[in-house]
Amino acid sequence: MSPVSLLLNVLWILCGGIWMAAGWLIAAVIMAVTIIGLPWAKAALNIAVYTFLPFGYTVVDKPPGTFGGLFALIGNIIWFVLAGWWLALGHLIAAVILAVTIIGLPFAWAHLKLAGISLWPLGREIVPLDGAYRTPR
Repeated sequence: MSPVSLLLNVLWILCGGIWMAAGWLIAAVIMAVTIIGLPWAKAALNIAVYTFLPFGYTVVDKPPGTFGGLFALIGNIIWFVLAGWWLALGHLIAAVILAVTIIGLPFAWAHLKLAGISLWPLGREIVPLDGAYRTPR
């Protein structure tokens, strides 16, 4: 992780990023209570870590055939109804509040990225920025 990403992550945590990460952890725990919710719990836990330290990482689509197609579509629709919309709404509200100041603009942009993955998390993965554009094996 670059020094700039480290500094932005520390400022992110101090400026309230920890609260949205806590929201993702709550969603992961709720989903993990049942066996049916385990795929969403894993996705929510991965995104909770990404929400805690968003700078220096990005979200990419998984290669076809890993967990895509019809199962990911159905899973994402269920996710959207149960948890995705309120997590995305939390990120959007935080982005609007942070965008009021010039200092908050990078954090507002990070919240907007997180709002996008909040709506449709299955079939995507979080990778370091330096490895984001590798060709799949």
